[in-house]
Amino acid sequence: MSDTNPTVFVVDDDPPVLKAIGRVLRSTGLNVVTFESSREFLNDYDAGVTGCLLLDLSMPDLNGLELQQALADRGGTTPIIFLSGHGDVPSSVRAMKRGACDFLTKPADERELIEAVQTAIEKDRAARSERRELAGIQSRLDSLTPREREVLEHVVSGQLNKQIAADLGTVEKTIKVHRARVMEKMGVESLAELVQLAQRVGIVAPAAVH
Repeated sequence: MSDTNPTVFVVDDDPPVLKAIGRVLRSTGLNVVTFESSREFLNDYDAGVTGCLLLDLSMPDLNGLELQQALADRGGTTPIIFLSGHGDVPSSVRAMKRGACDFLTKPADERELIEAVQTAIEKDRAARSERRELAGIQSRLDSLTPREREVLEHVVSGQLNKQIAADLGTVEKTIKVHRARVMEKMGVESLAELVQLAQRVGIVAPAAVH
């Protein structure tokens, strides 16, 4: 499923609610898939599909909070919008603390529902884009040799070539060669770009360098 065709998954044990929500969302051109139980949804869950999950809080067998936890245990990152017919404040607080992106009271206002879904879908798109970018940076990082990785860490700490050479027990000319290869493999043209990429994947300066 492409990012341009997101899917809204709706899980609620009340068929009329599923029908009503499906009608509202489909009227905006969204792809909607409905489930009458959490377990039914879990059996079909595909983390690769862009979209969001509209989830009823109170359901038999496996309730909304339990499904939220089950998805988290699987590493699922699909944004969740909770629906509650009871205005259960403690549960909504728990849901939000666990990462839910919104909490609506049934029957949800149509405009509010659509806005919440659109916001959740954009959140999912942004998160997926960020993960793809980080995976790309990590792939480039993995292409470095152990010595190039050392040089990278010293470079982003702000050291000059001659300082790096002294720390690594080599000559400045060798460090220049390594540095050029690091820049090429990482696909950057400036130190600022290199530092930015390193920070995004959590690279910090060697402990001995301050």
